[in-house]
Amino acid sequence: MIGFLRGTLVASQPPQLLIEVNGVGYEVEAPLSTCLELPKVGSEVHLITHLMVREDQHTLYGFATESERQLFRDLIKVNRVGAKLALGILSGMNVNSFITCVRTEDATLLSKLPGVGRKTAERLIMDMRDKVDSQAQVLSVSKIGSSDAANGSRQEAFSALTSLGYKPVEARKMLDKVDADLTGTEDILRSVLRSAAPAGG
Repeated sequence: MIGFLRGTLVASQPPQLLIEVNGVGYEVEAPLSTCLELPKVGSEVHLITHLMVREDQHTLYGFATESERQLFRDLIKVNRVGAKLALGILSGMNVNSFITCVRTEDATLLSKLPGVGRKTAERLIMDMRDKVDSQAQVLSVSKIGSSDAANGSRQEAFSALTSLGYKPVEARKMLDKVDADLTGTEDILRSVLRSAAPAGG
């Protein structure tokens, strides 16, 4: 099991990252919340990881905090919630906001996240009730380094949004509203997420 990675950020095309550790390049998938906290390409990074092993592939997921990783692990145990949807949830709502939604049974707010319909939101509330209290106990874990946008393009941002569950038409409309002066992928995604995130997320 790979518990964490500390190495050099070689490439960042959210949600995909490439991190070099002692001459080995690790491909990592991470939520946008983590990607936007990363320093520039070429800098040292530290990610807490979860390795998912299947017959046809091994996928490594990376997170800025232990609370994000634990929520991811809890989410993928929920019926019909896979890793892709779990990453989408973490990208659209922080851990504290998710806990609040479950505790207040706010299915309406949860259903606004990409890929989460009303039935899935209600299932999340039901299955996560007993787990959110333990989540609250790890929220104090510190986050990784300061935010610094890497070079990128709107096409990379578009690909990142569609990979997280947004429909192409929705992703394009969201990008059309972004300030034309923003050229870095992370800057563009940050602007999109601030505009699209549910209130309180």
